[in-house]
Amino acid sequence: MRIGIAGVGGRMGRLLIHVVAGREDATLTGGTVRPGGKVGADLGMLAGIGAKGIGATDQPEAVFEASDAVIDFTNPAALATHLDLAARHRTALVIGTSGLSLDQERAIAETARGVPIVYAANFSAGVALLLALVRRAAEALGPDYDIEIVEMHHRQKIDAPSGTAIAMGRAAASGRGITLEDNIESGRHGHTGKRRDGAIGFAALRGGQVVGEHSAIFAAETEHLTIGHRSFDRRVYAEGAVRAALWLGPKPPGLYGMEDVLGLR
Repeated sequence: MRIGIAGVGGRMGRLLIHVVAGREDATLTGGTVRPGGKVGADLGMLAGIGAKGIGATDQPEAVFEASDAVIDFTNPAALATHLDLAARHRTALVIGTSGLSLDQERAIAETARGVPIVYAANFSAGVALLLALVRRAAEALGPDYDIEIVEMHHRQKIDAPSGTAIAMGRAAASGRGITLEDNIESGRHGHTGKRRDGAIGFAALRGGQVVGEHSAIFAAETEHLTIGHRSFDRRVYAEGAVRAALWLGPKPPGLYGMEDVLGLR
């Protein structure tokens, strides 16, 4: 499969180059950088794996046109352009960008009516299983258990709660038969009053170089259950994203998640 990468100037982009270039069932077709970035830089040299003869470009259309699938871990501002190009060139899309709005998520779903898209807050296989477990626990334990989601990331992360934490909250809400948007409780400070019945609470911690730690706490009067996951290397996300791109190859248009890629639903 021919795979392009949006955003090769960042850490995830370089990891994606490394993973795609190391697979026999994938061909690296190109990579984008932001305008004014390292245009022309050899993708292999950016990833530290030796020259590949493919230069970075600030023209994303060329990458979409040359690829069967594009992996996008850029930023919310680039999403509309990438969705338009995916639709225009019938290019499958893997989206790992965090911090998207509800309107942007609706735009992804609309584009997926014409092209296959995998959109996930986290591409780790372990996190995909974690989401399934959180949904099942919320369903089985019921409203007598308060739900709190705690996440910690490196100090450079710019959005909170993390996309994975939000996905955990949505999984818990789904298990309860409610919506997260109507029951989220985040950023407590000062005299907040008692905890709202049925709320799904969030706490976001930032510090050091933590790759990613997530826990869902189900707290009742007589016991607590904690379901958690830790990432130690960002490569796990790159490997999962490439796995998702390869999985999309024969798929019809539609919006998929990592649970679909892993056969968990």
